Amino acid sequence: MEEPILITGAGIVSAIGLNKQEALESLLLRRSGIGPVRYLQTAHTEFPVGEVKLSNSEIRSILGIADTAPTIRTALLGMLALKEALADANMAEQEMSEAAFISGTTVGGMDKSERYYLDFLATDNYNAYIATHDCGASSELIADHFGRFGFVATPSTACSSAANAIIVGANMIRSGMADIVVAGGSECLTRFHLNGFNSLMILDREPCRPFDAARAGLNLGEGAAYVVLERASSAMKRRVKPLARLDGYGNACDAFHQTASSPDGDGAYIAMQEALTDAGLAPQEIHYINAHGTGTPNNDASESRAMQRLFGGQVPPVSSTKSFTGHTTSASGAIETVICILALQHQFLPVNLHWRHPIEGGIVPVTDSRPSREIRHVLCNSFGFGGNDSSLVLSKYDER
Repeated sequence: MEEPILITGAGIVSAIGLNKQEALESLLLRRSGIGPVRYLQTAHTEFPVGEVKLSNSEIRSILGIADTAPTIRTALLGMLALKEALADANMAEQEMSEAAFISGTTVGGMDKSERYYLDFLATDNYNAYIATHDCGASSELIADHFGRFGFVATPSTACSSAANAIIVGANMIRSGMADIVVAGGSECLTRFHLNGFNSLMILDREPCRPFDAARAGLNLGEGAAYVVLERASSAMKRRVKPLARLDGYGNACDAFHQTASSPDGDGAYIAMQEALTDAGLAPQEIHYINAHGTGTPNNDASESRAMQRLFGGQVPPVSSTKSFTGHTTSASGAIETVICILALQHQFLPVNLHWRHPIEGGIVPVTDSRPSREIRHVLCNSFGFGGNDSSLVLSKYDER
């Protein structure tokens, strides 16, 4: 029998809080973190965003990083989240050096590259930031702040990056490559980011309304989250109390379009079906779905169709927590995984904010946080551009 994969630690930083406790309070109080632009230097202030409520200088101060040390916001956010996850799992330095660190991102160090690009061409004053541009650099900066991991990698599959980091980590454990893997992702807001989604005409000028008939697009967000994945025997040996189990996962690519999802949600359907099969669960055993739910006309219709195909007339409670955090793109799969863990631990349904009008033929999301039955198994969806779709099955941990 395959050894279970346990989640023994989790850390999160997002627009709704700088740690798990703050995020939980925001979810229970229905307190969204989406609002006017405050920290990002952009002319497009008409678009609300889900920013982490700290400047780079404030994060540096918290982490003890000198203002002169070259670093990027993606790494700073990741360090905050990773600090909580490692402490939560009671990871010692020796254990960390034998563990793997898998961190997904797409923007990487673009915040500094777009700021200093003209200086790169004209002077040598900011050349140190050239080396922080690529996605892998952010993972190395995060890892190096805490010492040294035994292995570091950086999946970059757009908005499914962090979910795929968790899948890579789980596969490493299943294959015997590692006993402990810290996995997730980090992403900061940039002008490149905001302008790119604006060019696709999928940003909403109001707070986003996933699965609403009047939805008009997404709100971008930023943040980071990591989970400590651990072989059950390793957790028992370290005497650490698990938070949840990772029971299954699936990844599929329907390659329908560079940015759009297929009308029938083929990739989403296959990813969810694979995750359920991997977990050994029937559709009716899923008690909550944290949907990708971006609030765009295309995604919400496609994802609705995929869930209806898989669950028939018995779609479990569904919500998109992007109405709280904004769409944190590459970090979203990890941020929403931690939200799912909180839902399992505290037995509540994260509500879908701002929903008013049902989509014709679509799903009706959760507006009441009280579950009608015990939440034991949840499905967490993350879908990336190009049709790279991933789903995770997270389960409540039982002491027995």
